[in-house]
Amino acid sequence: MSYLDRDTYGMYKSNRSGGPGPSVMGADTLIGNDVYNEKEEDLGDIKEIMMDTRTGRVNYAVLSFGGFLGMGEKLFAVPWGALKLDTQHERFILNVDKDRLKDAPGFDKDHWPDMADKNWARSIDTYYGIDTYSGESLPL
Repeated sequence: MSYLDRDTYGMYKSNRSGGPGPSVMGADTLIGNDVYNEKEEDLGDIKEIMMDTRTGRVNYAVLSFGGFLGMGEKLFAVPWGALKLDTQHERFILNVDKDRLKDAPGFDKDHWPDMADKNWARSIDTYYGIDTYSGESLPL
């Protein structure tokens, strides 16, 4: 399901941003969006969006990957800056091979990490090659 399908308020009907898609989006319309890589491989979908309440910045999208009917699925946090909106297909693109994602640091729904922990954040940033706070690329 795409963000356009969840647009219950009609906020995306007129695109005034001048770009191919909205520049500002409602968090509720992003949950459940599909995430693919550039090879057209399905990487999962967005389960949650994690915002730093001190800065107001969105830090991570929590994606689900694998499992069947919610059983055994792996959750993992991806720096928000690593995702790109694909307006043509109404989904997000994460430039990561599916095999690399299988080995990504993840967690299950009953054991969430402390996403405010700077050491944890640094390990996630390093894995995906992007600094969560600046959006700058890091060497992989």
